[in-house]
Amino acid sequence: MPQHCADSLIVLDFETTGLSPDMGDRAIEIGAVRLEKGMIVERFQALMNPGKRVNSFIENYTGITNQMLSKAAPCDEVMEQFANFMGGSNLVAHNASFDKRFLDAELHRIARPYTGTFACSLLVARRLYQDAPNHKLGSLIVYKNIPSPGDFHRALFDSEMTAKLWMAMLQDIALQTTQKNVPFALIQKLSKTPKNAVSKLLAAKS
Repeated sequence: MPQHCADSLIVLDFETTGLSPDMGDRAIEIGAVRLEKGMIVERFQALMNPGKRVNSFIENYTGITNQMLSKAAPCDEVMEQFANFMGGSNLVAHNASFDKRFLDAELHRIARPYTGTFACSLLVARRLYQDAPNHKLGSLIVYKNIPSPGDFHRALFDSEMTAKLWMAMLQDIALQTTQKNVPFALIQKLSKTPKNAVSKLLAAKS
């Protein structure tokens, strides 16, 4: 079924007021793309008003100002729209533990459960590209020679770049195995595999 293939899912990214929803931080922007058979077929982007001011570090880091947020819809409204967009799709984010925390926290506020499961492009990249200088999104985009006309730290751009990196990784995995359609379950397994066992795992799928 398509939803079990790693090339058909939602890639998402949050910009936030800080690092932890447990400390009261909120989402201020969400960007996402829907991949179907490796192609971006739909995009979702929205600023959201967290109901409090963001500090100057976040303004400078993201380029999202308090003035911009004052005109944005509240988080609850945006997250209702995103929950509808997401449906039951599986999900990918770069450093997914961060984005999952905010997705869980914001959807919990509006009592919207979701059924998709996450994979982390950062964890996969650490296993596939062990000789990369580091595994930040921007560095990996350069490492894989992926064109990046835009600015990082805005949610839609980051989700689009993560999607391009994701597809590059799927192609590299497909080259090491005989599986034309890489299963989502294999990616999840790979992300938890010790680095020195990656070659053995992929060889077993050949």
